[in-house]
Parts: sequence; C-alpha cells; structure tokens
Amino acid sequence: MTDVAIAGGGIAGSTLAILLGRAGLRVELYERATFPREKPCGEGLMPAGVEVLERLGLAGAIGGVPFHGVRYHFRGTIAGGPFPMRRGIAAEGRAQRRAVLDRVLFEAAAATAGVTARTGARVEAPLVERGRVVGLVVDGIPIHARLTVAADGVHSRLRHALGLDRAPRHRRVGMRAHYRLAAGVEVEPWVDVLIGADHELYVTALPRGEMLVAALADAHALRAPADATFDAWCAGQPLLVTRLRRAERLTPLAGMSPLVARARRGWAPGLVLLGDAAGSIDPITGGGMTHALESAELLAAHVPRALDEGDPVLAAFDRRRHALHADCAMLTGGLLWLSRHPGWIGPALAGLSAWPALLSHLVGVAAGTRSLLGVRSGPRPPAPAAVAP
Repeated sequence: MTDVAIAGGGIAGSTLAILLGRAGLRVELYERATFPREKPCGEGLMPAGVEVLERLGLAGAIGGVPFHGVRYHFRGTIAGGPFPMRRGIAAEGRAQRRAVLDRVLFEAAAATAGVTARTGARVEAPLVERGRVVGLVVDGIPIHARLTVAADGVHSRLRHALGLDRAPRHRRVGMRAHYRLAAGVEVEPWVDVLIGADHELYVTALPRGEMLVAALADAHALRAPADATFDAWCAGQPLLVTRLRRAERLTPLAGMSPLVARARRGWAPGLVLLGDAAGSIDPITGGGMTHALESAELLAAHVPRALDEGDPVLAAFDRRRHALHADCAMLTGGLLWLSRHPGWIGPALAGLSAWPALLSHLVGVAAGTRSLLGVRSGPRPPAPAAVAP
C-alpha cells in the first residue's frame, strides 16, 4: 500500500507529488495523457505562482517571459496596473506555454525519490470500502492508498463519482490560439486584456517570438463556426491587427466549457480534491495556475497529519484553501458583474486610470500578493522539505 495516490498529473497533482516525495512519503501519480500535451489556458502565471516555482527550485527549468502587470483596453481607454512591490522587489509574472509547464512539473515528479509516476493511466473510479475511499481503480486494477487525491481537472471523474458535484451558475467558454510573430514585432511585458462588447481577449507574449491570444465569453456570445467568431473578435482590436500582421498561426483553435467547476465540499472520507477538481473560479482574473500551485503546497503541509489523524485534517485544509483564495474570488465576481453590464466598464476604467494605486492593488489581489484590505500574509505554511532537485 502506498501513502498517497494522486489522480491527475497536471500542475496541482505533479506539484503535490514532488513535495510529498521530498518529505519522504511514498506517492503514486497517475496521468491519463502523455507529455508534452496542449491544454486551453491563459498561460500567464501570476507572481504568487512564480514564488511557488522558486521554492520548488523549478523556476529556471520552466523559464518563460516575464511580465510586469496587466493592462485593460476598452474603446480607446487604457488602464495599466503594474504588480505591487513584493518585499521591496518588483513582482513579476511569467508567461510560458502550458505544454512546457506541465511537462517540466511531471518530469520533476517522476524524478523525485519515493514517487512513481505513470502516463497513459486511466483512473476509472475511486476505490471505496465501507463508505471510505481507500485508493483508486486504475486500468481495472485496484490501487490501495492511505490517502487519495483527486487532481483530475474541472471535469473530475472522481468528484462526480462521489456525488460532490455542484452545477455552475453561469456557462462561460474559453478559446485560445498561438502565433509566431513576424520578425521585428515587439511585445511589451504586459498581459493585455482587450474588452469587447460581449467577450474579453487576453494577449500574452511567450518565448521564441510566440504570442497567445485567449478569449473568454458567455456561451451565448459564441456563434458557429467558432474560428470565424474568434477571428472576428481579433480583427476588431487594432492592437491585435498590428501584432498579428504577417504572423503564423501555430496551433489550431482549442476551447473549453464549462470553465468553472463547483464542489459541494472539497473532501470525502479518505479523499481530498485538489486543483480544478476542488472547484475553480472563472479565469477572468488569470489566477488558475497560481491557485493550483498554492493549493498543492498548502495540501502538502497538511498530508503528514492527515495520514495520522484522518478526515478532520482534510476538512481543515479545505477551509484554509477557501480562505487563501477568497479575495481573488470576490474580485472575480466583481469583474464578471462588469462584463455583464458593459455600460459600467468605461466609467470603471476611467476611474482606475485616475487612481493608478488602486488599480495596482487590485492587480495584486489577482496576482496572489495582496488581500483586498492590504498586503497578503497567508495562510501559506512553508512547504515541507522544499529543496531543489
């Protein structure tokens, strides 16, 4: 019997496996896909997520393009919010292809002592005995574990099997495509958010002269064919028309819906949900990858006690996870309200342009370095045995 069995080798699952392996636990990590893999994503990692990678010792291996903040564009108004200073140092986000981030983290997990990592492994169901999860059924084979972690994404099979699903309130869709820019085209170190009448476009510079364009919208705004809608949205933004002139499309348009998962609670006897499987907020604030990294680090600090003391520790972790991301969830709710009331967007951006310190503070909330009421101080315990591989 292994100590911890993890379903899902994405950002959250791989990070947890690395930390638990370094803490001396036996871990089995199962991932259905093979790497490298593409996944629809905004691909801009916020500063708090970069800090987790630094504590893991993997920031250099993942690389990426730094960015200094977020700029919002709406009908000629531009409001730029730099990330607030962090311990006297200018905070930076990092933009990198999701295929690179996932691959580096999974390979690091596989190379960690105590971790057995498998790709092409289909996790079919939780293994339940007398009302308690005691492992996983993987490719028809029961795998027993002292603790089971469901990190199997927004469409979590394990969350559904355990009756922990809750329906999302709104249905939003996301799409993305990658481009290689023409020689001589330079992109400033910002994530640019281009706000349309019924959608938002997120533009992020990537390594090797590449650029990501991602779109978010309510489902009713998307009309078939999706490629034509996406291209029309890009053509309606002068900034994108300029940057994409003579650019080469590298990847086909890929999308995801729903973007948000909700769970009745984040744990069941013997099992804890992690990452998007535990519930995710709308990616309008760009914090999804950061939340996955922070939640994995937080869970790693709770697992040793959970193995000894059981489900109350899982419940305590779930409460602390919600507290960790509560401010960003509140900010997300405000931005979603604005997106559904476009008449208020112009006045809101004009006000933030006139009050740049407030905009920078709100960008810091999205970045995971500020609370709505001040500098964020926790709850984030130190990661166990977080030494570089």
